[in-house]
Amino acid sequence: MAPKNSQLKGLTVLLGVSGGVAVYKAVDLASKLTAAGASVDTVMTENACRFVLPKSFEAVTQRPVYNSMWENPSGTRIEHIHLTDSADIVVVAPATANIIGKAANAVCDDLLSTMLCACWQKKILFAPAMNEKMWTNPAVQWNVKTLGEMGFEMIGPAKGRLACGTEGIGRMAEVGDIISRLEKMTKSK
Repeated sequence: MAPKNSQLKGLTVLLGVSGGVAVYKAVDLASKLTAAGASVDTVMTENACRFVLPKSFEAVTQRPVYNSMWENPSGTRIEHIHLTDSADIVVVAPATANIIGKAANAVCDDLLSTMLCACWQKKILFAPAMNEKMWTNPAVQWNVKTLGEMGFEMIGPAKGRLACGTEGIGRMAEVGDIISRLEKMTKSK
């Protein structure tokens, strides 16, 4: 857990959540970021909402969750621009092969991918999570390399037991490690 005197205290963290089994870890991440004093705005993909309900994130962050380009809780704001302008730092956890590919190729077909296209000048951390066969796919590795060349950072994935029951690389990095990396990234602002 992040200490009360965390580098994240008072910052706005934009948490992008894409659809993978590791979504449950993202709820823990949102909770610990909030406990560290950060304001956490959460953007979920439609597939992420199939694993965990937005209410879980709302409960731990005490803030609304955004998951549609077409529903606008604020009324007139353009959410993907407002959310990115308001953020001090961005983390995508879990980052599936799908969202990594969209971000690397500027595909904007949902709120999260559109937001990532708009915030490319921010400090962005991806925490990949997927099956080892997907992670080692040359196309995924190409997209990861592309994001690195754009200045986006990656943490993980880690080796361990995967959702399919096999052992391999593909587990999302541990929440504490993600928070430590975010703190380091804010120091170098």
